[in-house]
Amino acid sequence: MFAAAAAGVLVAMALALTRACLGPSVFDRILAVNSFSTLTILLIAIHGFLTERPEFLDICLVYALINFISTIAVTKYIENRGFGPAPKEEEPGEV
Repeated sequence: MFAAAAAGVLVAMALALTRACLGPSVFDRILAVNSFSTLTILLIAIHGFLTERPEFLDICLVYALINFISTIAVTKYIENRGFGPAPKEEEPGEV
């Protein structure tokens, strides 16, 4: 049963990787890489369950935190073209 789940996760990872390579926009690619990382976390958890090594769940938690922070950082960098504060938008009529 868990081997079938692992096979399904691997198929989903292949589809996410395809989307990351062919995505029409940068944000689609970021979302695909985030999905790939989430599926990697799930695959590590399944592997830990199959090999009866519960310490893999700790690795999954750390990897999930890194995944979340890196996705937010990359999205902010792409949106603002830097890590500083967002540039102020000028309203029409202001000089």
